Amino acid sequence: MRRFRPAPAAALMGAILTASLAAPAAAQAMPSTFSQVVGNALLCRSHLDNRYFYDYLGSAFGPAYKREGGAWWFRVEATLWGAEVKEVMVSDDSSDLVFIAAVLDSTPEELEGAIRAGTGIAYRPLDASPYPLRVSKPGGTIAYMNDKSKIYCKKFKSLPVR
Repeated sequence: MRRFRPAPAAALMGAILTASLAAPAAAQAMPSTFSQVVGNALLCRSHLDNRYFYDYLGSAFGPAYKREGGAWWFRVEATLWGAEVKEVMVSDDSSDLVFIAAVLDSTPEELEGAIRAGTGIAYRPLDASPYPLRVSKPGGTIAYMNDKSKIYCKKFKSLPVR
């Protein structure tokens, strides 16, 4: 008769770790502070600190899925101004600018109207072209991204304190 022998603890832990890494990541719910933290930053209503936003998005939605074009890219499940947010990008330290940007499932015209209705901030087209950039007085910008909108706020980095 064969006796059952429990697996060594190291082997058991390795199997659990392998199973957890192979399992798809569960989608995390939008934090209750997302509109205030990310929304106000996109409207250029708050101080831009790329490390803060990187940490905030990482803790809320998991690690960035890529680093490209001077930014960390996060997939999110969230809404702003009634539009679904697809991605949020936060600048890395490779540029003279610090920025936060988001791609929303909305046209620039729809997004501008929703922001104006919700916050009172107006965005004006920079020119009469078919796909103009729209800019607000605080400095936020809405751009076309195919059939979606990209909204961003960018500023020059502060000089280090001496």
